[in-house]
Amino acid sequence: MINSLKNDIPSSIVVFLVALPLCLGVALASGAPLLSGLISGIIGGIIVGFLSSSQTSVSGPAAGLAAVVLASILQLGSFEVFLTAVVLSGVFQLLLGIMKGGLIASYIPSNVIKGLLAAIGIILILKQIPHAFGVDRIAENDFSFIQSDGENTFSELLRMLNIFTPGAIVISIISLLVLVYWKKTSLQNFKYFPSSLFVVALGVLLNYIFRNYIPILTIEETHLVKIPAVNLMDVSSVIKFPDLTQLFNHNVWLVAFTLAIIASLETLLNLEAVDNLDPHKRLSPPNKELIAQGVGNITSGLIGGIPITSVIVRSSVNIHSGAETKMSAIFHGVLLLLSVLFITPVLNQIPLASLAAILIVTGYKLANIDLIKEMYKKGWNQFIPFAATILAIIFTDLLIGIVIGLVISIFYILRNNYKNPFTIEKEQLHVGETLRLELANQATFLNKASIKDTLWNAPKNSNVIVDATKCDYVDNDILEILHDYKHTVAPENQIQLNVIGLKKEYKLDDHIQFVNILDKESQAKLSPDEILNLLKLGNERFLAGKWSNKYYKHQVNATSMGQFPMAVVISCIDSRTTPEIVFDAGIGDLITIRIAGNVINDDIIGSIELACKKLGTKLIVVMGHSQCGAVNVAVNSIHDGYITHITRKINKSIQNFNGGNSSNLSEESIHKITWLNIHNSVQEIIESDLYLKNEIANGNLKIVPAFYETKTGKVIFDE
Repeated sequence: MINSLKNDIPSSIVVFLVALPLCLGVALASGAPLLSGLISGIIGGIIVGFLSSSQTSVSGPAAGLAAVVLASILQLGSFEVFLTAVVLSGVFQLLLGIMKGGLIASYIPSNVIKGLLAAIGIILILKQIPHAFGVDRIAENDFSFIQSDGENTFSELLRMLNIFTPGAIVISIISLLVLVYWKKTSLQNFKYFPSSLFVVALGVLLNYIFRNYIPILTIEETHLVKIPAVNLMDVSSVIKFPDLTQLFNHNVWLVAFTLAIIASLETLLNLEAVDNLDPHKRLSPPNKELIAQGVGNITSGLIGGIPITSVIVRSSVNIHSGAETKMSAIFHGVLLLLSVLFITPVLNQIPLASLAAILIVTGYKLANIDLIKEMYKKGWNQFIPFAATILAIIFTDLLIGIVIGLVISIFYILRNNYKNPFTIEKEQLHVGETLRLELANQATFLNKASIKDTLWNAPKNSNVIVDATKCDYVDNDILEILHDYKHTVAPENQIQLNVIGLKKEYKLDDHIQFVNILDKESQAKLSPDEILNLLKLGNERFLAGKWSNKYYKHQVNATSMGQFPMAVVISCIDSRTTPEIVFDAGIGDLITIRIAGNVINDDIIGSIELACKKLGTKLIVVMGHSQCGAVNVAVNSIHDGYITHITRKINKSIQNFNGGNSSNLSEESIHKITWLNIHNSVQEIIESDLYLKNEIANGNLKIVPAFYETKTGKVIFDE
């Protein structure tokens, strides 16, 4: 916690400075009292920040709701009645979170999310350029293409060429240079004084110099932050409260439902986008976020605030300012509260041009050229929805733009499903041409049109095979198509049809949601005894024929960046004793060393030490087996070339068993010699390596003899 505060406190100050004008601007555009915007900002920071599990999202009054809020206040007739609707909307959000309605966020395509982020970045740049030139007629929160003052984004840019403030331009240019080159100076070493905070302080200082020494560059009050003064002794007189007598007004409920739906969608979209920006890629639970937003809106409505959502502008500024935890969002709410009560005159000295520079740089980070190149390389089916989302948001507003982006993205999803629901093979056999359709692992209604089109266009008198062997799920719509084709279309067209692999019943299951591999964290948590138990359970599955699904191809990808095996197994080269199979292990689970008779030499001990010291394995298993060819060779005194190196090691066990007499030994005797050989190998490992000996003695490692019965497949451990 302490380590993160050095990043969270400076970030909270920057977010607070950006949030101040946004809170005021949203309230102004919403036709609500200016103080209501600050109240919702305070609640979004402190209450929602405390309840939320997102470490980077910052909540407050949202520009995307401004038009809805304005229309709702006019419809309901008074701000007090509107506050009742805000309270109810919070209740709806709370219930939606409890009922797990946040899962909708998981179905938003990444190209739309990235388009949303890039669009916000471009809009930030376009909308802040006028402020950088000292043209501040545009409201701070006005992110729509058609502005509330009758201008649009581009006409505003043209208009500023005739109306600008020289001092604001000077501050903007200097601020941008500081932000761009900050990391190339020694100032970056001051963790508690980030570039954004420096720019704000510099803007105040420069304007002070202008005012006293260069009057022509002085920035007037109209181009500075404006926070309404609040008398601490009379704060209750300026706070408005909900008119609960209108609680059963059906119009209030309609407005509340509308607010809840729009605010929830905007929050979930922003949450998904913010998680993508998070450098640690942490996952924010959407249902818990809806609960937090619901409590926040209930509180906001009760004490005179406008609706709250997660806000992408503040959240992105929060991340790019270096925030590590949600304490940044909470502190920014505390600063908003303190600013309203105590330091309004100081904050009102900050030039809007300084904040514009911060937001322009933030906008570029969201919409940099590398992101556009990356999306273009992914192909048209990713790039077109991405670009369409950007353009739609820029030329309309946030919600309409997202809807347009989603529609286009869904079109491409349907198009791809139409093209690729199955593979087609044409086989020329002695009975004539055969058309073979191999269905994908899931055949749903999205594939209906293409499957039907292919089957219905099969030539008359042909042979058709529909292979559903690989299908884990077949939708009822597809089953109906196959039924109609089998019983009507195929007979009428003299088509010989084979449908293979269909199950009597299908249930929709998710597949490959995760890959069962050991990572470093999981490996570190396992004790030697727990690993031994995992091997026993794996052997039980092997014996029962209930092997776990390995998904080897996915395991190859998942283990390509490193290995964290749990055990090293020294076994015989016998073809019947493959450790990964008899222990039902996956790729990366075991290090296997195989040598005839599981005897030990210096190279094997070196390999074991490497596995334990460098790769983190905690269990050593020396596994012999019944009917061992190497033991039989030693018992029968066969000495031939390099085989002698193996039999010489095993002879020690024969010597210990019956003094070296190996004639006419029974199967049971050979079994006992094999066990002795296993124990001798264990002892040799312990005595030959000081590191392994000490680690085993300290309980950090465990070494276990094991015997594999080739007739049954059972592994017996001698603990």
